[in-house]
Amino acid sequence: MGQHLPLLNTHRRPGVTIVSMLLAAIGFFVAGIFLPFTAVTKLWLFENQVSVFHGLIVLFKNGELFLFLILFVFTLCFPIVKITALLAVWLYPRLTREQAKTFYKFVSHMGKWSMLDVFVVAILVLTVKSGGVASVKVGGGFFMFFVSVMLTQIASTWTGRIASRLEE
Repeated sequence: MGQHLPLLNTHRRPGVTIVSMLLAAIGFFVAGIFLPFTAVTKLWLFENQVSVFHGLIVLFKNGELFLFLILFVFTLCFPIVKITALLAVWLYPRLTREQAKTFYKFVSHMGKWSMLDVFVVAILVLTVKSGGVASVKVGGGFFMFFVSVMLTQIASTWTGRIASRLEE
């Protein structure tokens, strides 16, 4: 059996920082999902603030299942799975070196799909934007979501550097 690796104990200083970043990323992620992501003003009179959560509900209720599934998977599921896997690398007490490397490889493969976050934003904007004169302004939820993605990416990169040294 492989040697067990309590990564947080063996790499305490970076581990505490990375775990803190991931916990903050969860908070920013939840705020980003529920706070207004965009504010759409139609004909300079009517303003409609849309959160990712609200956008998902609207898509589902309107029968736009393909768009709903794309947004649901890449906006909700991927970030949650990625953050959870990174936390497992640091916090799971009986993780072997091989398992830690496998978890990190899984997370790094997910990272290749992170440009889809930009795609998700585009879909959300296009979904709420209707015909006629409309302007779309970015809301606080967008910035919260962005900070969550950035914190997760930094934590992932840092974890990758540490994971690459686990073979030594």
